[in-house]
Amino acid sequence: MVLASHLILNAYGFWLPNDPRGSWSDFVGAWELRRFGQATKTTQRRSLAHDPHDRNLRLAAKSAMKRPPVVFNGVQARAIAQGFADTVVKHRLVVHACSIMPEHVHMVIARHRLKVEAIANLLKGAATRKVAEEGTHPLAGFPTESRRLPKMWTRGEWKVFLNPPRDIVRAIRYVQENPLREGKKAQAWKFVIPYP
Repeated sequence: MVLASHLILNAYGFWLPNDPRGSWSDFVGAWELRRFGQATKTTQRRSLAHDPHDRNLRLAAKSAMKRPPVVFNGVQARAIAQGFADTVVKHRLVVHACSIMPEHVHMVIARHRLKVEAIANLLKGAATRKVAEEGTHPLAGFPTESRRLPKMWTRGEWKVFLNPPRDIVRAIRYVQENPLREGKKAQAWKFVIPYP
């Protein structure tokens, strides 16, 4: 039985569907990215971030995107956290760990009546609304043809279901150490509840 999930939400442009290291995507939907290859579908359940790859190809694909990749700053990270906190309270979620990185978010969330995919959508929506309310949307300078703000998140989410308590503890440690691995400070968000 699943007890929790390790959830990763990617900012727009962070991990492309044809990333040379592999992706969970079945297709490349953006015309400007198709010339860099087909989707690189993988079934790996481990992080591919540090795998060797053609870095120049990855950066060239990113530079061909319609909009620049999203990189959250500290003000935006705070607004994202406030949006997450609103969702946690409203839906009575139990979050055991959360790290808001410049290009993605890691969370460990206890099992809930809602599917983790629905939780991911709620979290991304609330974070986007809060950033927009504060006037700090990272793609505010790139409105769509209908004058709406572009999506600051990629479609979908990456998730790993956690069952034995040792897997939950390991995932929590990974999430907590994520900022430290990038030379940033540890994060302590008020909506996070320590795992028993």
